[in-house]
Amino acid sequence: MNLALIHRSIAVCTLLLLIAGCAGTSTSQPAKDVPVQAPGHVPPVAKRVEHITEVHGLTLVDSYFWLRDRANPETIAYLEAENAYAATAMATTEELQNTLYEEMIARIEETDLSVPVRHGDYVYYSRTEQGKNYPILCRKPHDLEGDEQVLLDQNAMAEGHDFFSLNGYALSDDHRILAYLIDTVGNERATLRFKDLTTGEHWGERIANVGAVAWASDAKSVFYTTLDETNRPDKLLRHTLGTPSSEDVLVYHEADEGFYAGISKTRSGKFLILTLGSIAQSEVRYLAADQPDAAFALIAERQPGVEYYVEHQGDHFLIMTNEDAQNFRLMRAATANPARATWEELIAHRPEVMLAGVSALKDWLIIHERERGLAQLRVRHLASGEEHHIKMPESVYALWAGENLVFDASSFRIGYSSLVTPESVFDYDLAAQKLELKKEQVVKQYDRTLYETKRVFATAADGTQIPISIVHKKGIALDSNNPVLLVGYGSYGYPYDPYFSSSRVSLLERNVIYALAHIRGGGELGRPWYEAGKLMNKRNTFTDFIASAEHLIAQGYTRPERLAIQGGSAGGLLMGAVINLRPELFGAVIADVPFVDVINTMLDPSIPLTVIEYKEWGNPNERDYFDYMRSYAPYENVVAQDYPAMLITAGLNDSRVAYWEPAKWAAKLRAKKTDDNLLLLKTNMGAGHGGASGRYNAYREIALSQAFILNRLEVPTFGVVAE
Repeated sequence: MNLALIHRSIAVCTLLLLIAGCAGTSTSQPAKDVPVQAPGHVPPVAKRVEHITEVHGLTLVDSYFWLRDRANPETIAYLEAENAYAATAMATTEELQNTLYEEMIARIEETDLSVPVRHGDYVYYSRTEQGKNYPILCRKPHDLEGDEQVLLDQNAMAEGHDFFSLNGYALSDDHRILAYLIDTVGNERATLRFKDLTTGEHWGERIANVGAVAWASDAKSVFYTTLDETNRPDKLLRHTLGTPSSEDVLVYHEADEGFYAGISKTRSGKFLILTLGSIAQSEVRYLAADQPDAAFALIAERQPGVEYYVEHQGDHFLIMTNEDAQNFRLMRAATANPARATWEELIAHRPEVMLAGVSALKDWLIIHERERGLAQLRVRHLASGEEHHIKMPESVYALWAGENLVFDASSFRIGYSSLVTPESVFDYDLAAQKLELKKEQVVKQYDRTLYETKRVFATAADGTQIPISIVHKKGIALDSNNPVLLVGYGSYGYPYDPYFSSSRVSLLERNVIYALAHIRGGGELGRPWYEAGKLMNKRNTFTDFIASAEHLIAQGYTRPERLAIQGGSAGGLLMGAVINLRPELFGAVIADVPFVDVINTMLDPSIPLTVIEYKEWGNPNERDYFDYMRSYAPYENVVAQDYPAMLITAGLNDSRVAYWEPAKWAAKLRAKKTDDNLLLLKTNMGAGHGGASGRYNAYREIALSQAFILNRLEVPTFGVVAE
């Protein structure tokens, strides 16, 4: 059980906005000047068509609203013209891009095997093969002596599709039927299919528009969520294997547009959990997994501002809640009567430590915490009550729970990495208190002893200390000449931890310093850190990032023209806000699928998940929120000033940040900015929020971004981008 966080991240992610628009009385009329599209060797100029929205007695004019119309040939033509211009502008870095790509591929073990996970009578694992984009999901008998059984070869499944994603899968309790979700568009509306693992044949059912799936104990009843027109999972249905989906039973419908429905199964296998969540509120219903025809029972009614999440252990539900506990506390209640009045406290609230989740095993409780900006795991033995922390080998790191599918287990699998340590898989012997390394990601041509990592602190205007995680080659001089890439996110309480990236090594080898700003609005320092950067405190996120940049400059790490910044999704909003506020502070910007059209998006409750997002950004139909949001919204605040060089990315099928947000922003920047710095818009015409599917395609996109950074920061290499 971990906190259900809704965020616009390229990692983790749950539910977000699909499309954007305007509310109120609206009209459209041609502007006086309507430039035509330009060929690839000069920047495209989008035509201007005034779209007027009246709100709070104000008139909002959006000259690029027309780009919302994907069916308009002019829209696609504009995106393709931008792509052509980006390709032309970056053409002289093709050799560099190829070099970076080849370096990235040379570092990875192309043919590789994941650490097997025990589940029932089998061990499950995935493997990759050289030259193939996608993992192959397999299993063997638990003793590993039998033949390998391929469950899903994603490479074969992806044939004929420009995009492919396995969005999830679930095994029936008898391990005979595999239910899985595939997305071949990138809009996160998956198709549910079933495979008989004893025969290798697929059942005939194909159920479209599915978000999540979980099995009942009878190995024939399947519960799944479907998405409404705004991409919100709002319905839970029950399907009986072998019957038409038209006969599926509607189990629950969440009518409140501010909530979404999620279905899961407890590790014990005893209960199905229906979580009805919003950003600052939740409600949970449960069903005995061996009684699929029964009704889900309510644990506790939803209350404003109160979140709670449920796990099962023995005769009790474990309930993590923020009720009277900003950083959460842990309660328990008997499964026979889990009403709120019966809850008893197991772990009290601690202002300095955030309870981030719990993992329940038969004899053990693993407590997930965050303290001083770092993830920690505390182990409690149920019989004795004895506790201890799992000690980590480094002082600054990223830590997470791995796949732990067995309830009656004596060990716990964890994932670990740092800015210098590749991703590692450990099994922790709970009784012996011993970590066993099962596998460290193979990174060829990489010597971690050449690099060092540290954590420094910037001081915000209000005196708050902002942590910054840094990695660079040893022995650098603090003479202000170093190229630096500063990244950040700072939304939805998502903790952006210092993880390893093998592709990042290409930058480090070229003496680029990588810095990660842990700004308010994220969850690195607990729930108060998050709440200090949301709603009417959102500007703290932007000023914290600016303070981080200023600190790196003041300490001699770099200077503005050698400082690049990068953020994606809500981190793209961060990029847009800080360059409006302090454009002279940065030399280059990469904004990936940026959420920048905040006002227009949040004014339209008919678009995906806007109502849910009111708890993150505020409801602009209320004047105070509108005025505050308008003070920082990137698209609204583009002005006639010099901006840094910019690379903006988008996905045509993006269901979280619609393609037109970055497209409109790029068009407005072109029309307003007073500099001749490079501005590129690169739209993936066959992908969604996460960019290209398949590992090789993803490395190509990373190579493009890195080439842009290296060129703009004038890192010694070859290839000069045409202006």
